[in-house]
Amino acid sequence: MSSAADTPPVLVETDDQEAVTTVRLNRPDNRNALTLELKVALRDALEAVADDPSVRAVVLASSGKAFCVGQDLREHAEALRAGEDGGIGADALSTVPEHYNRIAAALGTMRKPVVCAINGTAVGAGLGFALACDLRVAAAGTKFATAFAGIGFGGDSGLSGTLAHCVGSSRATELLMLGETFTAEQARDWGIVREVAETSEATDAAALALARRLAAGPTLAFAEIKAAVAMGTVSSLREVLEHEASAQARLGATEDHRNAVDAFVAKEKPVFRGA
Repeated sequence: MSSAADTPPVLVETDDQEAVTTVRLNRPDNRNALTLELKVALRDALEAVADDPSVRAVVLASSGKAFCVGQDLREHAEALRAGEDGGIGADALSTVPEHYNRIAAALGTMRKPVVCAINGTAVGAGLGFALACDLRVAAAGTKFATAFAGIGFGGDSGLSGTLAHCVGSSRATELLMLGETFTAEQARDWGIVREVAETSEATDAAALALARRLAAGPTLAFAEIKAAVAMGTVSSLREVLEHEASAQARLGATEDHRNAVDAFVAKEKPVFRGA
C-alpha cells in the first residue's frame, strides 16, 4: 500500500485530443487540507498550465470526499509557535503572498476558462480557490463555509472580492463575518455554482464535459470576457489579494488569532479579546 509520501500531492491529467487539463488536489486522507507541500505543488501546476498554449480549458478538481478544507491549521499552529522569537508567525503568514495569492491569481487571470469540480466540503481557502475559477459544478449536499473569522482572520485567496461578486456585498459580509455553512443547493440558488450533480463522480464528469465544451469554443473571446467581467468588480482580483495579504499579516500578529488557532487544534471554543 502506498503512503502519502509516495503519492504526488497534485495530479495533472491532460486530454490532448480535447485540449483540457485537469489539476487535481490529491491528499484525500487529509481532506486536501493545505499543507506547504500541497500549496507549492498546486501553485506550480496551475502556473505551468496557465502558460501552456496547448491547453484550452482547465478543470480544478480533487481526490476523496472533500474538495479542500482550507489551511492545515495544525501545520499553521506549529509555524506560528516557531516564529514567536522573530515576531509572531512571520513565516507562517508568508504563505498568503507566496502561495494563496499566486494560486488564486493563476486561476482568476489565466487566459483560458477554468471549471471547478467541487466534490465535497469547500472551506476557507478551498472556497476561495473554487470562486477564483470561472464556472463551478458541485456535488449534492456539499457544505461550504468561509471559516476565517472563526480563527480571528479576514478572508484570503481573493474570497473577499469573489464572494461579493457572486452573491452581493451584503450576503458576502454575512458569510464572512458569521462563518455559517451553506449547501451546494443554496450555492446554486445564489449563483455561486452552475450545476449540482448527484454524486462526486457525476460532478467530475459534468465539470469535464463543460471544460471540453469551452475548449472547443472561441477561447480568445473567452479570455477577453473573463478580463472584462473582472473589471466589473469594485477592485481587481490582484488588488483584493494585496489587501487581503496585508490584512492577514496584521491579524496574524494578534493574540486573538494565535489563541484561536490553538483552540481549534485543541477542539476548544476560542475566546476573542480584541488584542
